[in-house]
Amino acid sequence: MTVTRITVGGASPYDVVVGAGVLGELAGLLKPGVRTVAVVHPASLPEIARPVCEALSTAGYDVVALPVPDGEQAKSVEVAAQLWSAFGRYGVTRSDAVVGVGGGATTDLAGFVAGTWLRGVQVALVPTTLLAMVDAAVGGKNGIDTPEGKNLVGTFLPPAGVLCDLATLPSVPKSDYVAGLAEIIKGGFIADPTILTLIEDDPEAATRPEGAHTRELIERKIRIKADVVGADLRETGLREILNYGHTLGHAIERAEQYRMRHGEAIAIGMVYAAELSRLDGRVGPDLVERTRSILTSVGLPTAYRADAWPQLREHMRLDKKNRGAKQRFVVLDGLAKPARLEDPSEELLEAAYKEISR
Repeated sequence: MTVTRITVGGASPYDVVVGAGVLGELAGLLKPGVRTVAVVHPASLPEIARPVCEALSTAGYDVVALPVPDGEQAKSVEVAAQLWSAFGRYGVTRSDAVVGVGGGATTDLAGFVAGTWLRGVQVALVPTTLLAMVDAAVGGKNGIDTPEGKNLVGTFLPPAGVLCDLATLPSVPKSDYVAGLAEIIKGGFIADPTILTLIEDDPEAATRPEGAHTRELIERKIRIKADVVGADLRETGLREILNYGHTLGHAIERAEQYRMRHGEAIAIGMVYAAELSRLDGRVGPDLVERTRSILTSVGLPTAYRADAWPQLREHMRLDKKNRGAKQRFVVLDGLAKPARLEDPSEELLEAAYKEISR
């Protein structure tokens, strides 16, 4: 068993452990003094939570399994309140820990409730989907949704550690796995073009957990995020580049009432951001075409409904990157050259949307 450890730096450094069959590493991620561990997991996937609970019990912890709704439905104030009540009933103290097991929605929720219970208890994350491994579980940003938008209520709490057990990936539905590729592809456009080359060499293999480059793609994307969030935990500058494609992507998710997969929405958002970059004179049409080509090659969408623009434009006004009345978009000045576009004209924003509408 080969184990890779990728360290996320900053004031509270931690490791992201990557490998197949690495659950035995979980207890070692927790800090000393823990007695009770609350394991937050999707209610529909007890078979994923069970080995995690067993590994923690074997290590000597008192383990409490706390099931939550699947997907984005878990990220609500109501579910968070139910978990806080459970923490109180089971006596979770400041020296204890929360472990989040599941996809990105579950790890987001687990990090949020850990960061707000007793003003912060430690959390370790065990992402079980491609999207969660390469994005949601790494970085210390945790949040829940409100009717007004996604992740508008949240915390910054670096985890004690993240455990990416690649053995869970074959059980991920194909459509969910492909959606997770969007965040890996984003990493290629903003920081590491080798990612794009690896996928372009064999797009079909990239859509399978057993693909020849799967582990390298995962580790490359985690390293990108580790470098960025280690330098800018609280998204005051550099970390904003990770939002490439997310301004429109989050608006689409909200318009779809979160029934569309995150990665599918972000794929469309990346084409929009590329078109913005082109229309603003920053890149040529070849970068836009490459964006469409690589996303299409793995089965991700690149367009959205033409009549949705007024609704999407309204949703975009609540984007987290905005400052006051100023809207800010992450664009590209070239491949792996992310930049910020501040306060673009309405004409430019609408013109870019026309390029991706169908």
